[in-house]
Amino acid sequence: MKKILSAIALLLTTVSITASNYTKYYEGLPIELKQAVTPTISDRRVTITDYGAVGDGQTLCTTAIQQAIDNLSAQGGGHVDVPAGIWLTAPFILKSGIDLHLAQNAIIQLTEDRSMHLKPGQKKAISAITAAKAHDISITGQGIIDGNGEFWRAVKKGKQSDVEWREYLALGGNVTEKGDLWYPFNLKHQGNIAQTMEQQEKMRSNMIRFTDCQRVMVQGVTLQNSPKFHLTPTDCQDVIIDGVTIRCPWNAQNGDAIDIGTCQRVLIINNTIDCGDDGICMKGAVGDESLNHKPCEDILIKHNTVFHGHGGFVIGSEFCAGMYRIVVCHNTFSGTDTGLRFKSAIGRGGKTGDIYCYNINMTDIKGEAIVFETTYADKAVSGTTGPATGTKWVPEFKDINIYNIICNSAKTGIKAKGAKGMVHDINISNSTIFYTHTATDIDTTCDIKTKDVKLITYK
Repeated sequence: MKKILSAIALLLTTVSITASNYTKYYEGLPIELKQAVTPTISDRRVTITDYGAVGDGQTLCTTAIQQAIDNLSAQGGGHVDVPAGIWLTAPFILKSGIDLHLAQNAIIQLTEDRSMHLKPGQKKAISAITAAKAHDISITGQGIIDGNGEFWRAVKKGKQSDVEWREYLALGGNVTEKGDLWYPFNLKHQGNIAQTMEQQEKMRSNMIRFTDCQRVMVQGVTLQNSPKFHLTPTDCQDVIIDGVTIRCPWNAQNGDAIDIGTCQRVLIINNTIDCGDDGICMKGAVGDESLNHKPCEDILIKHNTVFHGHGGFVIGSEFCAGMYRIVVCHNTFSGTDTGLRFKSAIGRGGKTGDIYCYNINMTDIKGEAIVFETTYADKAVSGTTGPATGTKWVPEFKDINIYNIICNSAKTGIKAKGAKGMVHDINISNSTIFYTHTATDIDTTCDIKTKDVKLITYK
């Protein structure tokens, strides 16, 4: 009998890491989506202090964290606990079967020493936390992961207050001849990792990058101040992002919060975002490279709040692999540059299908409540790269249904730009948009049907 009870106990300890009923989020949707599956993590636990980590904010803990992950993964996985404290680290790798669990008041902080983020011969820094071809992995808890992004990002003077600008100058660094850009190059207390400030700017990396992984969860934690993008699952299946706070300065160049790249079965719920670029963004590979990837499919985005961001929900700019069966509902966008943003260009475009955006409240939108743009150009700190020309990988935004939208203040209500065939079969209905300058700016070549849409401005 004891053996039977022990076997049952062991079975019960190797279960999904959360008791949340994620099925309820899929009820009542306008289309059927394949549901994301939660990771399965063993009940084994270790603490990074068991491997010598010291949470004083000064002692480098990379080796201790990696050993805890490696050893526990070799045993079949479990929870690596990060207790309260400040745990300084260089990049490390998650392994299959591991839950990295941050206790309340725990801070994992990336070292300012940029040389520790490089591998010999590489031209770009390593993302802070990575996993590749892994399964059943998660990052959970109430703690913070801080990317120390100010030691990586160039900043534009026009986007800073005088006080902020002086704080950057106090770090050292270089200012361009025009005086309009500050680069974290030749800092007082950190060495350079490139020959020029422009080269070093291009070496920025993301905070968390999962590649070709199955059953991934990020839950509860705060991600802040990444050198570049914060959370970027790519070519993954069964991804859940639940109750995460993502924050960085509003003027952080390329400070995307969540970028989903060619993933399938994704659930993004209950998150709070305040970032320097796109809030929740779907990406789908560029050009011929997209032939090696699957499309973004079966994605549910629900009960999220996006404060600052270039877009609340975004598709693009690259989506050559395609975007299908995506539902965006019951979200709030407050203070974003645009609300629903569909952006691409020739050479970066693909096809969309079965996209539903509804029950979304927007306030204080700086640009357009809803926008389709097909001549998107990348805007780097050092300049703008114009859109390509030709007839290959032309964007085709179609089969998109937008309804029950309330927007209280946007500069432009609905905007759509594109040649014939690029924007068509778009349905917008049962919505109220208060605009301050322009009701609609829609090319005659774009096929957008509106029904029961109220576009209101000052009397």
